[in-house]
Amino acid sequence: MIGYVTLGTNNLQKASEFYDALFATIGAARTFETDMFIAWGKSANAPAMSVTKPFNGEPATVGNGVMVAIGMDSADNVDAFHAKALELGGSDEGAPGLRVGSFYAGYFRDLDGNKLNAFCIVQD
Repeated sequence: MIGYVTLGTNNLQKASEFYDALFATIGAARTFETDMFIAWGKSANAPAMSVTKPFNGEPATVGNGVMVAIGMDSADNVDAFHAKALELGGSDEGAPGLRVGSFYAGYFRDLDGNKLNAFCIVQD
């Protein structure tokens, strides 16, 4: 159902470097780009994530309670994605691990403070 998610940034250059390197680890690349907006995905028809300078020219701010979840196919990939986000300068918001039942996730914030997680459902 989700087509794409957009997060605000105050530094498009730094955000693009962060997400280029992070999404490369899961085979995603830029699918659309302007001087104000960049989107990443695995294809033009798949769900995507983007960053943008706010249209109104005001500073980007982090939404309280807003989080973007990136689906992975294994706990190892969750671990690697979370580690890469931290390596790129993101901050830890919860180390990877089981949360509820078979829901495995690791939480982090990007360079602008936006909260994301990588998750999978662990198969028994």
